[in-house]
Amino acid sequence: MDKEITFIVEEDLEGGYSASSLEFSIITQGDTLEELKLMVKDAVECHFYDEEYSPKTIRLQFVKEELLSV
Repeated sequence: MDKEITFIVEEDLEGGYSASSLEFSIITQGDTLEELKLMVKDAVECHFYDEEYSPKTIRLQFVKEELLSV
């Protein structure tokens, strides 16, 4: 088991943030970045209920989308 798990973080159109794991079927959301971080930690702990296999590091990669008119 890898000791690190990576999440892609995006701003939701309706407000707030969503995060999805690249390696596992883990998706969560939060209204603020602080709430999202807590929700990500909680989701990882729930997914890996056995501490022996739980990742020791969570990496958040932020995606920012910007539209340009031409």
